[in-house]
Amino acid sequence: MLSLKDIKKDYVVGDSTVSALKGVSIDFRENEFVSILGPSGCGKTTLLNIIGGLDRYTSGDLNINGKSTKDFKDCDWDSYRNHSIGFVFQSYNLIPHQTVLSNVELALTLSGVSKSERRERAVKALEQVGLGDQLHKKPNQMSGGQMQRVAIARALVNEPDILLADEPTGALDTETSVQIMELLKSISKDKLIIMVTHNPELAMKYSSRIIKLLDGRVIDDSDPLDKNVVEPIKKPEKEPTKADKKAAKKERKKLKTSMNFLTALSLSRNNLMTKKARTLLTSFAGSIGIIGIALILSISNGVQLYIDQVQSDTLSSYPLQITKTTASIGEIMNTMAKNHEDSANHDKDKVYSQNAMGEMINTLMEETKVNNLEKFKKYLDDNSDLKDLTSDVQYTYATTLNVFTESDSGVMQVNPSTLLEDMGYMSSTQMEAMSMSGSMGGMMGMGTDVWSEMIDNEELIDKQYDVIAGRLPEKYNEVVLVVDKNNEINDYVLYSLGLLDPSSLNGIVRRAMAGEDISVDSEQHVYTYDELLDLKFKVVPTPDFYKKKDGVWEDMTGDESYMKKAVANGTEISVVGILRPDEDASSASISGAIGYRHDLMTYLIDEVDNSEIVKEQIANPDIDVFTGLKFKTDENAADTDSSSETVSDSTADTESKADETADSSDTDKKAGLVAGDSSMEIPEGMTEEQYKALMEQSGASDTGELADMGMNAMGSMDMSAIQGGDMSSLTETQKKYIASLSDEQLELMKQMLKEQSDTNADQLANSGKYSTSNYDNNMKTLGYSVVEDPDSINIYPVDFASKEKIIDIIDDYNDSVGEEDKIEYTDYVGLMMSSITSIINAIGYVLIAFVAISLVVSSIMIGIITYISVLERTKEIGILRSIGASKRDISRVFNAETVIVGFVAGALGIIISYLLTIPINMIIAHLTDVPIRASIPVSAAVVLIAISVCLTLIAGLFPSRVAAKKDPVIALRTE
Repeated sequence: MLSLKDIKKDYVVGDSTVSALKGVSIDFRENEFVSILGPSGCGKTTLLNIIGGLDRYTSGDLNINGKSTKDFKDCDWDSYRNHSIGFVFQSYNLIPHQTVLSNVELALTLSGVSKSERRERAVKALEQVGLGDQLHKKPNQMSGGQMQRVAIARALVNEPDILLADEPTGALDTETSVQIMELLKSISKDKLIIMVTHNPELAMKYSSRIIKLLDGRVIDDSDPLDKNVVEPIKKPEKEPTKADKKAAKKERKKLKTSMNFLTALSLSRNNLMTKKARTLLTSFAGSIGIIGIALILSISNGVQLYIDQVQSDTLSSYPLQITKTTASIGEIMNTMAKNHEDSANHDKDKVYSQNAMGEMINTLMEETKVNNLEKFKKYLDDNSDLKDLTSDVQYTYATTLNVFTESDSGVMQVNPSTLLEDMGYMSSTQMEAMSMSGSMGGMMGMGTDVWSEMIDNEELIDKQYDVIAGRLPEKYNEVVLVVDKNNEINDYVLYSLGLLDPSSLNGIVRRAMAGEDISVDSEQHVYTYDELLDLKFKVVPTPDFYKKKDGVWEDMTGDESYMKKAVANGTEISVVGILRPDEDASSASISGAIGYRHDLMTYLIDEVDNSEIVKEQIANPDIDVFTGLKFKTDENAADTDSSSETVSDSTADTESKADETADSSDTDKKAGLVAGDSSMEIPEGMTEEQYKALMEQSGASDTGELADMGMNAMGSMDMSAIQGGDMSSLTETQKKYIASLSDEQLELMKQMLKEQSDTNADQLANSGKYSTSNYDNNMKTLGYSVVEDPDSINIYPVDFASKEKIIDIIDDYNDSVGEEDKIEYTDYVGLMMSSITSIINAIGYVLIAFVAISLVVSSIMIGIITYISVLERTKEIGILRSIGASKRDISRVFNAETVIVGFVAGALGIIISYLLTIPINMIIAHLTDVPIRASIPVSAAVVLIAISVCLTLIAGLFPSRVAAKKDPVIALRTE
């Protein structure tokens, strides 16, 4: 069974070699009680360690069941110790932080025995040694004899073939020693027990065989296996076949010991629990770096969330806009800059002119193009990725939203608003230009209309607004009123909506400029929610403004009774909710005071498209429905030109009709300048002082008298006389007025008359023959639109990253179509805030890098603490090795310890960081008005804990490797 053949063991000490065993040869029976006696230093324990596989022999051979161990690897020795050997030590060698039951179970754990079987066998072994009622005690709660019984139970639990006892009674009193020896003797009936002892009396009384050693040699054997039998010569072993090798390999794999990581965690956890204070302090030190990084990430996350909200809010107000007629501002600026750089190729000895205006006009003409929005809309509708990238895609149309209110005094137009024009602040031409500017005007805060289409994203609206009364609109004929964060409404909105009397503001700007004393209602008006929710409006399609008379359609907007009836028949619009911007919202998607749904516009488009006048115009594309005349085309242009020449000779007739047919916007302005009207604009290139001086030349006492005198004089003036220079036909008043004009004013008057003459000649030539309008203008006037062909497209990205992806989608579209269908878009926000995110991230990364240094330092400290733990647990390492734990198992134990410390450090750091975010948020709220809320993302918390575990694990690799390399024999001797 067990045979030692000429075993020698040498130790190298410095430059010398010490021989502990000098050719020991012993054969053992399968079941006997063998005592090895000898003085200290004779090699007893060394022999026992070699038999137990804890130490390696220098030469010779150890045969186990007839198999040589010369070629044994570490894993083979581990398996041998675990399955064939049981150790009983003088100092018990129990793991102090494990219970009695856990100590006994440990060997079975390495054998891979299931938990239920492991417990059953451990309890049985403890009952066998009389400790069935002491299962959950710790070793330090037991007597020496009880601890030795636990050690014997641990040695027996794996049912080994050999039990090795090294001075099992050396630390016990006489009575307890007898009990232990009786127990060992009973076990020897079934097993081979080899005991090393200094007590010859116990050996003589309980052993069946006594072997004496002296100076590393066997000097006596009381009962050798067979002294008279010469060992037969062994027959040469057959070469093992592949099947034999495979079977042997399978058997070795089956017997291979391995400690699973959960067991290692349990061992380390129990050990750390015996040093709670040190473990907690170590974990806290390791958590400092985690706390620093977590706090930086929490603030960075709060800032990022705020930036994301700002992005979402901002982009809901400033979308990517694509209009039918557009120009790339960026391209214009780049082209002009390039042209300017190219032109500066002259010497600097003189001053040179720069053709900036010409370049601007030429560039504007080159960069302006017409977008095919019908085709692009179809492309967007078919793109499945766009939904996740946008808050909304809004299609706007040229159809005018005509909104009116009814009162006892009549009807008032609410939208488009004419308030600024009525005040005299803007001319009709300026109002039209501002209206055409669309969302650009809204972006610059210059919009004049108080009605705007809501973004079709209820979730975003819920984030940006609080519904303080009523609800959000659900139907096309429902709208909401938007107040500011102070529950106030601008008085411009109140006048525009008719809540205040707008007629009190008529001409107020003109009168103020004329020096009149005026007063504006400055009283603060208060409205209840119910009063505002009772507001009603009427939407009237543009075609309803026209009535058919004598085969043509006549504009009836000047007929008060007709308009009352048209408004009364209009679609009623109700205010169903009042919204207030959320305090944390940085921007708002509703630009006006009244927000309406997109389906109101689609309803209006249907109403316009199905109107009688629009159908008639579509059915007769060559005839102007307003005049009954044909539209002028290239084919009949020649007739018009010849008629113009004829009419141009009739100067007197042209002049007589000048006042009726001149362009109202330009002519009125020039006439006002000639007449000295103070409400008119100052001519370009003239200062205010020059302008006043020109008016004073007339001799009028004030500008109002000059205006009256000028207009009265011009009312009956023979314009041909002025053009021809003949003043004889003029009255004295007219002559006096002409004499009061400066050369500049007189020249301006002649220029005005010439423009009127040219315009009148063209209109007279076409009079009664061709319409001065065209089909497209008529359809635009009527508000005709096709849903599939929008006037503009507003794309609202979710954030800046989504905006870039949307731009990529537009670029992909441009790559797939011809030059004439390529899309030009306007990006109002551009890079306004994208760089902020990069800066915040960069700052965060730098701070994290600095804090990471403390994390690395704390990890090194944990490595040092782990190394200290290795030194403290050296004996435990020897115990584990003695019961069959491999070097890898030892490493796993200490790796598990670093994992526990790392996890506790990470978790502690996250918990402390979460607690610290509370005062941090309070400080931020106190010092700033920015709604930044520091918070640690769950994913970041998990990652930080994982980083802490990984760093401590890395820091513990060296100590765990040191632990694995420890000599188990030396480790067992450590106290």
